Amino acid sequence: MPLLDPDRLFPAEPRLRDLARGLYAGLRDLPIISPHGHCDPRWFSQDARFPDPAALFVTPDHYVVRMLVSHGVTHADLGVARRDGGPVETDPRAIWRRFAGHFHLFRGTPSAMWLEHAFATLFDIDTPLDAASADAHFDAIEARLATPAYRPRALFDRFGIEVLATTDGALDDLGWHKAIADSGWGGRVIPTYRPDAVIDPEGESFSANLDRLAEITGEDTGHWAGYLAAHRARRAYFKDHGATATDHGHPTAQTANLAPAEAAALFARIRKRGASPADAALFRAQMLTEMAKMCLDDGLVMQIHAGSHRNHAAQVFATYGRDAGFDIPTRTDWVGGLKPLLDAVGMEPGLTLIAFTLDESTYGRELAPLAGAYPALRLGPPWWFFDSADGIKRYREMVTETCGFYNTTGFNDDTRAFCSIPARHDVARRADCAYLAALVGTGRLRLAEAEALAHDLTVTLVRDAYRL
Repeated sequence: MPLLDPDRLFPAEPRLRDLARGLYAGLRDLPIISPHGHCDPRWFSQDARFPDPAALFVTPDHYVVRMLVSHGVTHADLGVARRDGGPVETDPRAIWRRFAGHFHLFRGTPSAMWLEHAFATLFDIDTPLDAASADAHFDAIEARLATPAYRPRALFDRFGIEVLATTDGALDDLGWHKAIADSGWGGRVIPTYRPDAVIDPEGESFSANLDRLAEITGEDTGHWAGYLAAHRARRAYFKDHGATATDHGHPTAQTANLAPAEAAALFARIRKRGASPADAALFRAQMLTEMAKMCLDDGLVMQIHAGSHRNHAAQVFATYGRDAGFDIPTRTDWVGGLKPLLDAVGMEPGLTLIAFTLDESTYGRELAPLAGAYPALRLGPPWWFFDSADGIKRYREMVTETCGFYNTTGFNDDTRAFCSIPARHDVARRADCAYLAALVGTGRLRLAEAEALAHDLTVTLVRDAYRL
């Protein structure tokens, strides 16, 4: 039996399955557009081989790490670096064996489907991973990684990626992106402006980050006007290096639209004595509106990823730092939270604001009605914990009746696990085809409409939304 069922995620009912197969056949070979993710641009600049199977599939993947940790495997056992430089497992085969011995934990999860897709389609592995097959899988993957065909640029081309956007801090010099552009390679890898480190007063090294922002822009970040000018300068720098979007990872969707004097006074309090929790929240809220106004000026697309309680496990954060598998979804108020921003710029057709949530309960109640009314607002695809077949189905069922398909933005993979990119896009395409087949089968869509929608959901909407 093959590792991958060719009809995976399609409806079980024969007629609908046939419809889904036909729709999928028309889009399976369309290019991959990845407008938001966390791949490392140095991979494509240096084009060095990936170190080993564990470094590729286990240690950097917080989906994998968090599941194993939930069953008693430690971060150190998986080779996750400690902040203090303390000892962790360094033998990739030992890490892989631990992973393989616990692979049954992933049964029925998106991670299992993504991983097995990579094993089967990239490495020609046709047997399930478990403790007995661990070494054989490791050796098969390692042998391929040692060949030029498995270097990052070759895989980028093999995956059929049209464009891939990375996520880059406001203080990044974009040196890796410059090296890619100067290399003569034809792959399109572009940066995204992520200013959280110079927007969140409760973030680590915030004051020092503002000093650094002043150094690299020549603007005086000791006062409000200079601080805003520094953002404008960095945004222009990112645009010059190919960026089409900004991204903002805030704990809530709260926005504000203070009068200029009030905003300046708030910034002065924060810069002078540090931020109270209330001032920090208000400043983040104000900066979302400021960023939206700047998008009207410079044409960048704005993304808001709100609703994650970052680093929930204090002990894990203290030992291993960020992105260690303990970011947890929280409730999010979009109707009240976005109102000040939308009152300011929500009716502007020249602005594209894409909202992502980890609170699924807001799809039908808040986000779809908002996106179905405001010209500036688009609804991003299911994100993080919900970029799965069932998550996509729930999303479509909750939002389509209110905002339709064309107020959404297609799919993005939002991943740092490079080899999962084709798997994630394949899941999205199959899930959308299954949903469209059901609409055809129940007389809510004509087949020709479903075929056009399948194409638009795969490439047209994402190109348009991100101005690609």
